[in-house]
Amino acid sequence: MNVVELTKKAVSGTLTDMGYELVDVEYDKQYGQMTLTVYIYKEGGVDLDDCEKVSRALDPILDEINPTGDEPYSFNVSSPGLDRPFKTQRDFERNYGEEVEVKLYAPLKGKKVYEGVLKEKAQNTFTIICGEEEITIECAKAAFVRPLVKFE
Repeated sequence: MNVVELTKKAVSGTLTDMGYELVDVEYDKQYGQMTLTVYIYKEGGVDLDDCEKVSRALDPILDEINPTGDEPYSFNVSSPGLDRPFKTQRDFERNYGEEVEVKLYAPLKGKKVYEGVLKEKAQNTFTIICGEEEITIECAKAAFVRPLVKFE
């Protein structure tokens, strides 16, 4: 089992018990060192106090399971962010009825970028409403789907 899978398995129950949802775990090199980041979600949003509380709760668990096999790393807890791409079924479900941006690997109906309202997500497809048209897209053909953030 790799670092990400091991971490997800070890922390998901604790996060659920604390009232948070595990969104994702990343383990990659940032600023010259390996970094383990746990992304959390809760209804109403995640603030700095939440990140600190979760970090304190997960630290001993990570010390115990030693996910990196004694390799040094920096540990972070974060919210997913406003425009983080959807990765899980729950990400999609939380955003039903909301505006999303979709970028495709290859054009569909002559376009690679769509903006519309997320209607639903099935196992291998999702549907957005663009104006009067419903468009169903295969998940494998989307580079990303994320909330549409508008600055006014």
